[in-house]
Amino acid sequence: MKEQSKVVVVGAGVGGLTTAAILADAGYDVTVLEAQTYPGGSASTFFHKGYRFESGATVAGGFQPDGPHYVLAQMLDIEWNVHQHDPAWVVHLPDRSVALTQDNRDVLEKFPGTEAFWDEQSRIADIAWSLSAQGLPFPPGDFAELMQLAKVGLMNFPRDIQIVPFALSTVQDWLNRHGLGENREFRRFIDATLLISAQNTADRVNGIYGATAMDLARQGVYHVEGGIGGIAETLVEKIRNSGGEVLYRQRVQRIAIMNGQAIGVYATKGRRSTKEEFFPADFVVVNNTPWTLAKMLKNDTPAKLKNEISRRDNTQGAFVLHLGVDAEKLPQNIPDHHQIVRSYEGAMGEGETLYVSISPEWDTSRAPDGQRAVTVSTHTNVQQWWDMLQANEGAYYDCKDAYAERIISTIDKTLPGFKNAVNLVLPGTPVTYEFYTGRHKGMVGGFPQSSLFKARGARTGIGNIRLVGDSVFPGQSTAGVTLGGIRVAKDVMRHLPETIERTVSSTVRSMS
Repeated sequence: MKEQSKVVVVGAGVGGLTTAAILADAGYDVTVLEAQTYPGGSASTFFHKGYRFESGATVAGGFQPDGPHYVLAQMLDIEWNVHQHDPAWVVHLPDRSVALTQDNRDVLEKFPGTEAFWDEQSRIADIAWSLSAQGLPFPPGDFAELMQLAKVGLMNFPRDIQIVPFALSTVQDWLNRHGLGENREFRRFIDATLLISAQNTADRVNGIYGATAMDLARQGVYHVEGGIGGIAETLVEKIRNSGGEVLYRQRVQRIAIMNGQAIGVYATKGRRSTKEEFFPADFVVVNNTPWTLAKMLKNDTPAKLKNEISRRDNTQGAFVLHLGVDAEKLPQNIPDHHQIVRSYEGAMGEGETLYVSISPEWDTSRAPDGQRAVTVSTHTNVQQWWDMLQANEGAYYDCKDAYAERIISTIDKTLPGFKNAVNLVLPGTPVTYEFYTGRHKGMVGGFPQSSLFKARGARTGIGNIRLVGDSVFPGQSTAGVTLGGIRVAKDVMRHLPETIERTVSSTVRSMS
């Protein structure tokens, strides 16, 4: 008999929900299994003592025409409850503050002589956005995707050919070509911008990816009403309205493999249960890291995936503060988002660079009356926190408190009165992130895009399992994982018909 093809999506992050929403809308039988009690993963909003705090991501882009969220809204006939804000954020360098606005006026004023650099950046970014909107399947996973890649690349020939040199260079090469490579202040500014949107600095970020990553302010940055988790909540509603399921408190323990193919997943309800429930699947999409996927596959992990996770270095983690603050004690009329760079020299993690997001005054759902919710983050080495916890649990908690105190003091020097405004402090480390998201060692942000030729695709080594999320190109940001989710959904549809012939015996076998 003919039945809908079954797709199980593991994890309700934005990438997984994007894939699930497209497939459910197309007529597939879709089930999303999420370990938490709310959706969004690293771009979720959680409740605590009347506050709605962002778990990680705090700003969103990609809603402009040709942007990933715009394209997805057109595909699914949905609307995003978002409000644009300008400036996107203010970068506080040791000797100047620079507002990132759509017209780039303050950047050009604070860094004269950089006009040609920004003109080139805008031109390359426009091409990149256009290519992504056409469904650029990169890196290609098979011959069909290679042909699609060639078709998209030739569609606007010879215009698009001008981005080729940027695919072979870094942002640092680009700065050098414009005579800006030795400009310490401008280079630090660019590094700070890339650190937010590309997880790396100019010497380690590919030119095309960097041009797009630096385009966030020009294309427009948005607040999601009620918190960043509203993106995920909109997708959950669409999935359910299309006949799909999104189930919470479902912790996937293992993926069942038969004859080299996934036949479903086993999940437990909540943190303490050991009773496993089987969810049959013709295709499985995992919204997590390669390490976590291998943990779910256990002895069925393909050799290529084993090799990948053994040679890959840990990616960045985040130390995060969730703060409740008295609105009246904050400086008046300050922008909602700030990046603080303490020095022009040295490393940029471990509190040396901070990103501070304050909930907008107009969104009264985010905090109790007279208060505002604040999320602060800094890049951190994930392993040090695990080592510390294992060696001396007391030292781990002391270090958390010391980080929090130092970070709040740093913010207070840039935003006077901030420290006195704080009345609630919730610190989080990579250990915290692993607990709540299931991400290996609490790593966040995905793989830095140092080379387009080393970008990770969605393939896993098992024909009917795909990865989605920030581990998959283009990676970082809600816009990036949305683009990846669209691509994975199309890939699933090419390999799995909407309905399949299923015998009673095969159905029984798949559930055994």
